[in-house]
Amino acid sequence: MSMKQHSALESARRTLTLETRGLEQLQQSLGESFEQAVDLLHKVSGRVIVSGMGKSGHIGAKIAATFASTGTPAYFVHPAEASHGDLGMIRKDDALIMLSRSGETAELHNLVTYAKRFSIPLVAVTSEISSALARAGDIVLELPKSEEACPNGLAPTTSTTMQLVLGDALAVALMERRGFSPAQMREFHPGGALGARLMRVRDVMHAGEHLPLVAPDALMSEALVVMSRKGFGCLGIIEDDKLVGVITDGDLRRHMEDGLLQRRAREVMTLEPVTVAPDILVAEAIALANRLRITCLFVVEKGRVCGIVHAHDLLRE
Repeated sequence: MSMKQHSALESARRTLTLETRGLEQLQQSLGESFEQAVDLLHKVSGRVIVSGMGKSGHIGAKIAATFASTGTPAYFVHPAEASHGDLGMIRKDDALIMLSRSGETAELHNLVTYAKRFSIPLVAVTSEISSALARAGDIVLELPKSEEACPNGLAPTTSTTMQLVLGDALAVALMERRGFSPAQMREFHPGGALGARLMRVRDVMHAGEHLPLVAPDALMSEALVVMSRKGFGCLGIIEDDKLVGVITDGDLRRHMEDGLLQRRAREVMTLEPVTVAPDILVAEAIALANRLRITCLFVVEKGRVCGIVHAHDLLRE
């Protein structure tokens, strides 16, 4: 390893050490004001407006996006644009979160004035408890004065990491307070890997005329036609609209020499078939199919067959 590489590695470790230390100090400093902020934001009937300038603004945009995706309606308003018309995006039933390490960011002035004029609650996030922003805040979340990772002590590094993590802590606390469920999460994350992980069996199952179903007294010569036409490699046997058994390729092989075509479905079927509910996660259905080494699962809701899923459907999603 060259001296240059070693120096960069040591720099990285020093940065991580300083930022981790800042997070530890933040964890220890959280108190009643955090509880008050969560209570305030939870009661807001409008939206949570997040604002900050420079690096704090970039962090604020991420915090707003995290809020919005976890059940707390929110968006970011740039403080400079707010002074040129975007104040009209803020309503009286909203709440404001403003980020500024120094608490003296000039661009936030008009937002603070607007909040006070219309009695819009303001949560101030700053390291300076005596700053103008802190004095204006209805609730102040004070960030510890931790050492910046920047060797000159100038570039926001540790301080913005603390802002980011504090935003995550607020979002998760609000998410838990609202009882935000995986189903609601998927409504806001329909695409990508997260959407796939939160997909339900009902989203991928085949239903209606696609279902391979026959009655218990159906001749196997007829049942095999249905089984072949539907293409799932199995049959569901229903009686009084209830699934009473299944026929798989394995069942066919076991009865091949017993005059299979002249037998009734009830004589060939396997009793007590494994089923899944339509609202379980696709990932859970995959785990079940893998554990039991089966390729198809009938989907049953309130005792009635409502669908069927094949392992290929599940893995594709």
